[in-house]
Amino acid sequence: MLLRALSALLAYPDAELRAALPDIEAAIRAAQDLKTASRDGLLALAREIARRDALDAEARFVDLFDRGRSTSLNLFEHVHGDGRDRGPAMLDLRQRYLDAGLEPSGNELPDHLPMLLEYLSCRDVAEVRETLGDCAHILRSIGNRLLHKRSRYAAVFGALLELARAEGLDPHAPVLPPEDLDASWEERPAFANDRAPPCRPTDFRR
Repeated sequence: MLLRALSALLAYPDAELRAALPDIEAAIRAAQDLKTASRDGLLALAREIARRDALDAEARFVDLFDRGRSTSLNLFEHVHGDGRDRGPAMLDLRQRYLDAGLEPSGNELPDHLPMLLEYLSCRDVAEVRETLGDCAHILRSIGNRLLHKRSRYAAVFGALLELARAEGLDPHAPVLPPEDLDASWEERPAFANDRAPPCRPTDFRR
């Protein structure tokens, strides 16, 4: 339920999501795998989304995640950019979902982080930690940039790193300008391709 809550918090903050915020907050409060500070940060984000003017919340979300590569929620954007390896990696990830019984829907690409979290929400703990650990360098880069922007959305990335048992966010980490990001990211898979039994995830959006 925690991974589904984190996935929902990274969704476009429309009326449907705001209506689900009480359930999302309940899932966060019930989480046993997070430190108190991480839970408090996530709850603060949920409250911020709830109290902001709807248009303002939506505009801020677009500014953060839909304009530019540095905080894109599409993971392969950070690994492959527009390179030729991105297409095959996307197909492999989609097949991973299909093998698990998850049919990707909507307009988002398979590497969209909320979709990956929905998939992981019904996997075993070992796969969750391995997958999040494999893409921890991306999660940390996005989270540190969000900290630099003083965005409460950074709490989601801090929580994911905590679940992965990886090094957390660093508010003092240098933030590269967008034009230097490609040179700093390594050309490596964003996460492993292990398979596991079928699942049927659901989310908080009604």
